[in-house]
Amino acid sequence: MRARYTAASQQKHRRAALSGCTPQTLHDWVRKAEIDSGQRAGVPTEMAEKLKALERENRELRQANEILRKASAYFAMAELDRRSKP
Repeated sequence: MRARYTAASQQKHRRAALSGCTPQTLHDWVRKAEIDSGQRAGVPTEMAEKLKALERENRELRQANEILRKASAYFAMAELDRRSKP
């Protein structure tokens, strides 16, 4: 069993060297392709990208809401100051 693992490992190293990348990079690409094709459990690349975009949009909207909340409070105070002065 150990000899098969070593042979498989050596084969992966050779393939990585031929493709000009590290064995870990090749492993990651294969794993990602297996996930995207449904052969392995995990979040497909397309869904991960959509999630990342939605999280970014959510963060931006929260920031915009915070800015609007502060601006509203500022103008409300300015209006109160204006009314209290003759």
